[in-house]
Amino acid sequence: GVWYRIAEYYHDSRRTGEVKTDEQYYEALAALAGERRVEAVIVDPSAASFIACIRRHGRFRVVPARNEVAEGIQAVSRRLREKRLLFCACCADILREFGLYRWDERAGRDTPLKRDDHAMDDLRYFVMYCEQEEKPGGFCAARVERTRR
Repeated sequence: GVWYRIAEYYHDSRRTGEVKTDEQYYEALAALAGERRVEAVIVDPSAASFIACIRRHGRFRVVPARNEVAEGIQAVSRRLREKRLLFCACCADILREFGLYRWDERAGRDTPLKRDDHAMDDLRYFVMYCEQEEKPGGFCAARVERTRR
């Protein structure tokens, strides 16, 4: 019943100045997966071209993520409180983003700032998928892109 984040890939185009193509991200995904058996790749539903790219290659089953933000944050928070969501030390970017995640005080409702949140989003997608599929345990190796905004 404990889920582990064991690896991650994080590209920050603001830092590197390089915007990658879907094919380049797919190559990074395949390298991250390595020889692991991957049940599914959960992708932001707005990334339609990347979803199509993954499907075109045929190696991974791709699932559009459930994007209910408030429900997802609650699910992640619950797992963290219960110590049923753990992270390997090599996952530095998700650990960094935990310290940067902030609520948007001007939004008039509970909503996070859309800044420094890509790893948080992929974690939320993973938890929502596992809870929906009623997975007893799982491993998350995440691909995250931080684009210019």
